[in-house]
Amino acid sequence: MVVPKASPTPPATVSTIPQSVPASKSQTASQNAPNSSDTKDAAKQKGKGKDPKTSAPPADDDDESSKPYVIGSLDVLQITVWNDTKLSAVYGVGPDGFISMPLLGQIKADGLTTEKLIAVLKEKLVASVMNDPEVNVQILKINSKKYSILGGCNRNGEFPLTGSTTVMEAFANCGGFKDFSNKKKIYILRGDRKLLFNYEDVRQGKHMEQNRHIRNGDIIYVPE
Repeated sequence: MVVPKASPTPPATVSTIPQSVPASKSQTASQNAPNSSDTKDAAKQKGKGKDPKTSAPPADDDDESSKPYVIGSLDVLQITVWNDTKLSAVYGVGPDGFISMPLLGQIKADGLTTEKLIAVLKEKLVASVMNDPEVNVQILKINSKKYSILGGCNRNGEFPLTGSTTVMEAFANCGGFKDFSNKKKIYILRGDRKLLFNYEDVRQGKHMEQNRHIRNGDIIYVPE
């Protein structure tokens, strides 16, 4: 009896699919790192339209006219004492800051609000000639608060600061600009600070934060 030969076993098939090799840390960091050009573009977009000179109005730009007026030297006051024609009169504050009243003598008014001066007068009247006096104080003329305009304007000098006044409103007193004045480089000297003001921009409604309220002692300079 002939026994059939067994068929040869086929060789095992070896997979040729490549195995994934984990990336090194340096390769991962390189892949995740942002493109430098993308970073620059993002920075430009973030800062686009922003100008350090056009920020919100400064916190120190408060309108001093909203605060109680403080009497100063050379101001003129109307003092009324009810039922007393001798004391009721117009008084000028002297350069030393005092007013002189009949019966009461020298009274310091400089540095006081009208309410505080009323309290001082009442106290002195009660102590000398009158019980429960009624007193009223009004500012007739402001001479102690001023600002200056210098440089390329037709009228330079000091101007009275009689109420709430912005830089643009202050220029109404300067008689116009000279032909070669640089209206884009105007500045305000306030103590040791230099505040920039571009007249042309503000006139067109731009950078309105530069249109500050004028303060006593401000100097506005217009370059030529």
